[in-house]
Amino acid sequence: MTRPLQVGVYLLPWTGGMAGETPRWSDVLAMARATEDAGFDSLWVSDHFMHEIDGHPDQGPWEGWSNLAALAAVTSRVTLGTNVLATSFRNPALLAKMADTVDEISGGRLILGIGAGWHEPEYRQMGLPFDHRVSRFEEAIQIIHWLLRHGEIDFKGRYYTARECELRPRGPRPHGPPIMVGTRGLRMMRITARYADYWNVAWPSRAERALPALAAFDEACADAGRDPATIVRTAGVMVDIAGDYPHRGHDWVTQLRARVDPLTGSPQEIAEELRTYAAAGVGHVQVWIDPLTPAGIEAFAPVLEALDATH
Repeated sequence: MTRPLQVGVYLLPWTGGMAGETPRWSDVLAMARATEDAGFDSLWVSDHFMHEIDGHPDQGPWEGWSNLAALAAVTSRVTLGTNVLATSFRNPALLAKMADTVDEISGGRLILGIGAGWHEPEYRQMGLPFDHRVSRFEEAIQIIHWLLRHGEIDFKGRYYTARECELRPRGPRPHGPPIMVGTRGLRMMRITARYADYWNVAWPSRAERALPALAAFDEACADAGRDPATIVRTAGVMVDIAGDYPHRGHDWVTQLRARVDPLTGSPQEIAEELRTYAAAGVGHVQVWIDPLTPAGIEAFAPVLEALDATH
């Protein structure tokens, strides 16, 4: 592999993913197959129950982890990841068990991406606590990390308990899948530096916008006594592959894209921006492509070719 950094597709199994409609499983499967065929390195899913804009919920997503388990069974080459699971949605010991299971189904291709959660309406809808999210996350990642690395834990915290808990059987990797944390917050970065293998910064789109977060993460690693080089930096990158994204009203996807200003241009121009990410120390990007369809994914293939050819 001569590619300067790994490139993955970010799948959205919810409204906005395909022209304002929630993709059916047949659509998700077609996009996964297009991702492998086009030569991408990875495939990522999100973890949301709903999105609410101005008090109005969207059409809604499918549950992300179920999609990922199915994708593990129908793909053979790409790395699979969550970008990112909210640890407060699931018991952390159960989540570790689920991660080992999906790692087994995939043959050791999982990156477990986790975070503290952020969208309060879905917590309210599901009856989940929204308070002390970082403190809850700090306990959850201790349980997840120790169980995946060592297979057993005895833990009693303020928010979570896992007494004489064991993972049996273990997945294909003796120390479990790598852990990625998605965050921009300083306290969360310090937790990431203690426990994670990957770190993700969401949707800077252009590499120069990621530089302050990259510098802050280096400082967090120094505070935690962790060599920054031992953690893979990843970034979410939005790309308008056709250069004519329609601004279709006030749905949350349109609002997010308006803030982020997706990358666009020729395959060579987009590849050059991804090389800029690599030069800044980013080792993996998750690309949110518009249009997010098999054809849109295939249209990104010349970017990968340009990225490979000029490295």
